[in-house]
Amino acid sequence: MTDTQLRKSSDKTPVTVLTGYLGAGKTTLLNRILSEDHGKRYAVIVNEFGEVGIDNDLIVGADEEVFEMNNGCVCCTVRGDLIRVVAGLMKRQSASGKGGFDAIIVETTGLADPGPVAQTFFVDEDVRAKTQLDSVTTVVDAKHLPLRLADSREAAEQVAFADQIILNKTDLVSAAELAEVERMIRRLNPLAPIHRAERSDVPLDLVLGRGSFDLARIEEIQPDFLNPAHGEPGHVHDDDCDHDHDHEGHHHHHHDHGGHDVEASGIRGISLTSHRPLDANKVTAWLNEVLQTQGPDILRAKGILDVAGEHRRLVFQAVHMILEGDFQGPWRDGADRYSRLVFIGRNLDEAALRAGFEATAA
Repeated sequence: MTDTQLRKSSDKTPVTVLTGYLGAGKTTLLNRILSEDHGKRYAVIVNEFGEVGIDNDLIVGADEEVFEMNNGCVCCTVRGDLIRVVAGLMKRQSASGKGGFDAIIVETTGLADPGPVAQTFFVDEDVRAKTQLDSVTTVVDAKHLPLRLADSREAAEQVAFADQIILNKTDLVSAAELAEVERMIRRLNPLAPIHRAERSDVPLDLVLGRGSFDLARIEEIQPDFLNPAHGEPGHVHDDDCDHDHDHEGHHHHHHDHGGHDVEASGIRGISLTSHRPLDANKVTAWLNEVLQTQGPDILRAKGILDVAGEHRRLVFQAVHMILEGDFQGPWRDGADRYSRLVFIGRNLDEAALRAGFEATAA
């Protein structure tokens, strides 16, 4: 794929972006990460301690910007550019005689769009060479999410952008309300796993070190990752589908589930699939064109593509206008080859996207 490749290296420091609307519970989760005996050292980048509310007892000593936590974590406030802060942490990492830290957590303000934060780890070559975006985790409040989605574009973007979602405060809603909230989340993001929690009490291995931004790894673990479950928006009925249906395999179907209107944000997920091999030049040109012309409206895009004449899968991810991808593991022997893409964004023209995708067939 043109321009850049998704580089994976064990010597890169993984980065988890932790986001969520004000009051969702992400600070509670962050304090758990800083205080639990997990055997790892984390560098944590936060906006300002005054806003974030990190437990002051965790802070041992401080200079102007870097704080030592009592479990060995290092914490920074983002008073300047994120790239500069990350670069400073990586210099500290290299200079450390104690092995430095194992990973970085970036906690965004509750009103922030996580997109530009995630982009930081792709656009700066120095940061990119030393770090690897592991996942974007969004914490949401089960009780207040419907209201947040109705009045906040940022809340919708945080859900849409997530690689995984912590559905917090589930004890404050009924089973029916919880199911409805999950349907609302699925309308915005058909891909991210949803983990229910009370007081952000979710196992940390569901949040940290997930490799969720490594699409090839996730697809190996969960082959149907890019195909939402039956009855969910974006589900693709294909040859591997054992559901009783009359639909043709190569079509995408979008179902309207009613309920709360989460379309006010204009955000939705669109899935496209094909069982015809694709022309590598055509599909690359099409993806580049889509991202250049619609990049600001496309929060995330992910795909696994079957390229004619190639035994390996072409795996790509996009964050707004930044496209990352390369050929990765081979197709399994005897497995049905297919191409599947998922776009998550606002004001997307599903018919135009499908037509463009189908035109890339070899």
